[in-house]
Amino acid sequence: MIHDVPAAAFLPLAAVLGAYLLVSELRHDRLARVLTVLGLLLIVLRYLAWRMTATLDGPGIGPADRVFILTFFAVELLGLFDGLVLALMMSRRRDNSPEADRHEARLRAADPRTLPAVDVLIATYNEPLEVLERTILCARALDWPDVRVWVCDDGRRAWLARYCAEKGVGYLTRPDNRGAKAGNINAALARTSAPFVLVLDADFAPRRNMLYRMMGFFEDPRVGIVQAPHAFYNPDPMQQNLALHRVLPDDQRLFFDEIMPCRDAWDAAFCCGSNGILRRSAIAEIGGRLPEGSITEDMLTTLVLLRRGHVTRYLNEKLALGLAPESTAAFFVQRARWARGAIQILFLRHGPLGPGLSFLHRLFFLPTHWISGSLVQAFALLAPLVFMFTGIVPIANLTLVEVLQYQIPTVVALFAAFVRLSQGAYQPLPAVVLSAFSCVRLLPAVLWTFVRPFGHPFRVTPKGRDGRAANRDDLVLTIAATILLATIVGLLINATVETQVVDRNALIPIVSGWAVYNAVVLVLVGVMATGRPPQRAEERFDMGGEAAQLRVGDRTIPVSLVDLSLGGAFVRPDQPLQTDLPARVTVALRNVPPLQARLVGQRNGGFAFAFTDVSDAAREALILRLLSEHHRPALGPERRRRIAAELLARIFLPPAPAKAA
Repeated sequence: MIHDVPAAAFLPLAAVLGAYLLVSELRHDRLARVLTVLGLLLIVLRYLAWRMTATLDGPGIGPADRVFILTFFAVELLGLFDGLVLALMMSRRRDNSPEADRHEARLRAADPRTLPAVDVLIATYNEPLEVLERTILCARALDWPDVRVWVCDDGRRAWLARYCAEKGVGYLTRPDNRGAKAGNINAALARTSAPFVLVLDADFAPRRNMLYRMMGFFEDPRVGIVQAPHAFYNPDPMQQNLALHRVLPDDQRLFFDEIMPCRDAWDAAFCCGSNGILRRSAIAEIGGRLPEGSITEDMLTTLVLLRRGHVTRYLNEKLALGLAPESTAAFFVQRARWARGAIQILFLRHGPLGPGLSFLHRLFFLPTHWISGSLVQAFALLAPLVFMFTGIVPIANLTLVEVLQYQIPTVVALFAAFVRLSQGAYQPLPAVVLSAFSCVRLLPAVLWTFVRPFGHPFRVTPKGRDGRAANRDDLVLTIAATILLATIVGLLINATVETQVVDRNALIPIVSGWAVYNAVVLVLVGVMATGRPPQRAEERFDMGGEAAQLRVGDRTIPVSLVDLSLGGAFVRPDQPLQTDLPARVTVALRNVPPLQARLVGQRNGGFAFAFTDVSDAAREALILRLLSEHHRPALGPERRRRIAAELLARIFLPPAPAKAA
C-alpha cells in the first residue's frame, strides 16, 4: 500500500525534519528556542485546522462514532494545550551557576560573623535510621559559620530523640500531625529563630558547600526561596526494573535539569519540598507559616509568596542527594500525592486561578498536565481496541495519505521540539513507556481528586526497608497484559475477511501500525511492572581513582580507589602484585578510620572488598565521604544516544535475573 502513496504526501514530514536539523545547527540558544516554539505552533495550528474541518464528521458516521470522535478530539486538544504551554515555557532558560560563583566568592571573603544563621529543618515521620542518619550527619557537616540542625519528628520516636542528643542536633516534635508536613515545618518555625531556613526531607543528604552556593541569591530582596534540584544516588523503578542504570536517566531529570531552569527564566520556579532555603521574613509576610491547604505545601507556598512579590530562584546544581522511589509501590505513593496536591491547589484562592497573578504565571502553574498525560496515554492505548472490536472510529475520513500529511508530521514535530528544547534530555520512547506505566494508577486518582479535591491523607513516600518492600505491581502487569492480549486478538480477528469486524478497510493498516506500536510499549510496561530486586545493599560512588592503601600485615600496597560504598570498595593496585592478596586486608582511605575488609572478587585488574565490623565512627566517616563530598553514583547514566535501542532490546533480550542484596 505504501507504494501507492504519492510522493507529495511525504513533503510535510520532510519539511519538519529539515527544519529540526536547521534549528539544531543554530549556536544562539535563545533564537533556536524561539524558532522551535514558533515552528511547533504553526504545525499544531495546521493540524488542528485539518482536524476541525475534515475529521469530525463524514459519510457513514453514526451517533456512537460521533461521541467517540469528539471525546478523542477533546483529549487531543488537552494534550496539545499542555504541550504548547510547556514549549512556551521552555522558550527561555536561565543558568544561575555563574551568579552562584560570584556569590560564593563574596560570601567566603566576608567576615564569618556577618553571615546570617541558618536553621536546617529535617522533616521526618516514619523513616528508619539507615535513611535519617545520612541526612543528619551531612547536615551537621554543612560548611557555614552558624548552622543549627533540627530534626522535626512527626513520628514522636524516643530512639530518634536519643540519637539526636548523641549527635548534638536539635530534636523537635508536636502533640499531633495536623497539617501533615506543612504543619510539622510550621511547628518548627515557631520554635526556631534563624533568618533563613533550609528544609530537607528525611532522605536528602546535603553536600558540604550547599549553603555557600545558595545563600548569596538572597542578596536580591525579591528572592523568598532558593531551590536546588532533587538528585538521587539509587536507581528509580524504571532504571531498576529495566536494568538500564547506565543508559537511562532517572525520570525526574528532565524536570529538574531542563524544565525548572526554564521556569526560573519566567520567575515561575517553585519550591519542591526539599533542598529549598526559605527567607524567614518573607514567610512572616504571609503569617509566619506555610499554607496548609494542600498536601503539596511547597508549590502553594511559592504561589502565596509570588503574590507578595517574592520569587523562587533555582540553582541547577546537585547540592543534595536523596533516595528515588525504591519500588513501584513507593513510586505511585509519591506521584499520587503530587497529582492530588497540584489539583487541590486549583480549587484554592491562592491557586493559579485566584487573584493577584499574571496571565503567564496562571498558565504555568495550571496542573492540567496531571490529567492530560494520563488521559492521552489511556486513549492512545484503548482507541485501536475500540475500533478493532466495534468498528467505531476515533477519527473520521482518515486515510494513509492524511496520516502521512498531518498526523505523523505533527507527532514528529512535538517529539523533535522537546528533544531540542530539552537539549536531548527528553527521550520520546522512555517518556511514553513511563506515561503508560503510570496512567493505570494515576488516572483514577486524578479523576477522583477533581470530583473530591480534599480529604485525602498525606502519605509519606516509603523509604529504606519499607520502600523496597513491593517492587512488583500486579495491577499494572495484569492490565498491561490484558490490553496487549486484546490488541493481538483484535489484529488477528481483522486480518481475514471471514472474521473481520472493521468495514473500513482503508483504516486497517493505519490502526495495525498504531496497535503494533502500542504492543511494544505494553511489553516494556510489563517488564517494568514485573520488578527486579536490587543487586546491592548499598549504592556505590565513583571515587575517581584517589589514592588509598591496602595493609597486609606489615606490608602496605598503594592502590587507586575506583568506587566506594558503605559496604565495600573496588580498588586497583598502582603496581602489579608480586603475590596473591589474602582473603582479609585492612583498607586505608582518606578521612576514614582503617576498615577491615574481605576479598570478594577480582575483575579488570582490580579487587572488590566487602567491609567487615565497621565501627560507628567509620560508618559516619564513610557517609560524609560519599554524600557530603561531590561524588556521583558509580552506576549513573553515561550516554543518551542509545536509550531507545537499549530499551527496545529489553523486549528480546531481558536482563539477567538479579540477586537480592
